[in-house]
Amino acid sequence: MSDMTGDTSSLSESKGGSDAARISEVKAWLTSQFESAGKQVPSFDYTHRSIAHLYNLATASQAKSQAATIVANDFRQKASEYRAQAARVREILESAGMAQESLPSNVVSSAQVLANVANLLNIRDTELSSFLVAMGDISLRKTGVEEKRAKAQKDSNVLLDYTRKAIQRLTYLKKILAQLEDDVVPCESQMENWKTNLEVMAAKEEQYIQQYKKYEQMLLNRVGYSPKISHRELVEMAEHRKELEKMTKPVVDTLRSYQDLPPDKALAALAIEDKKRQFAAAEKYLEEVLQSALETSDE
Repeated sequence: MSDMTGDTSSLSESKGGSDAARISEVKAWLTSQFESAGKQVPSFDYTHRSIAHLYNLATASQAKSQAATIVANDFRQKASEYRAQAARVREILESAGMAQESLPSNVVSSAQVLANVANLLNIRDTELSSFLVAMGDISLRKTGVEEKRAKAQKDSNVLLDYTRKAIQRLTYLKKILAQLEDDVVPCESQMENWKTNLEVMAAKEEQYIQQYKKYEQMLLNRVGYSPKISHRELVEMAEHRKELEKMTKPVVDTLRSYQDLPPDKALAALAIEDKKRQFAAAEKYLEEVLQSALETSDE
């Protein structure tokens, strides 16, 4: 106790009179509580936080103790009133010759059962109306309980149905999972085969693309195509072609006129040889013109 007083001296001086009052109340409350338990108050540091917390506990404890004292006093008063009333009832029963000692055992047991039923039904008298009201209340409670039970049973059936369906679904999913796990190895081997074939096909595709590009380049080189050829040069070549067509048109017309000649082998052979020479000369001239145009574009 001396340690507790020494610890609180500096704190009470710094916090003022209100804190000192709280500390004194807390000390008194702790002393009363520990003395009622037969123990001494342990020493500890009194801080502002601990004092506030202990003060709140002391206030709540005192309020509850006062409330409990009031309730206990009320119960004592009621008990004394009930005992006085029981004494008066006992005197009345004894004066009427109906004391408990003079009653048969079956009557006493029946009265005891009646009292137990009244206590069970939470009624204060044994009037028939009180019993009927209590029984009606119990019937209403029973009906409510039965309704709640029926609803709970319905909900339970719904949940049971959902659970059954969920179990079936789980079984089905497990079966599908087992099938998929069995198909993993064959599918992996097939996928590896497809992967190999895909790599081969990709290599073949690249090879074919390269071959196509080479063939296209060869074809373009064969016809004399060059990336350096411009639109102007193409127009010039088209104009040369038109000139050649104009030059070869009389020959073509002459050949067509020969179709009306009589079928003489000697004359036909001579005409054919002549026309072959003319065509060869025209083709040679055409090649020379194209070659000159290509050489000009290369320069």
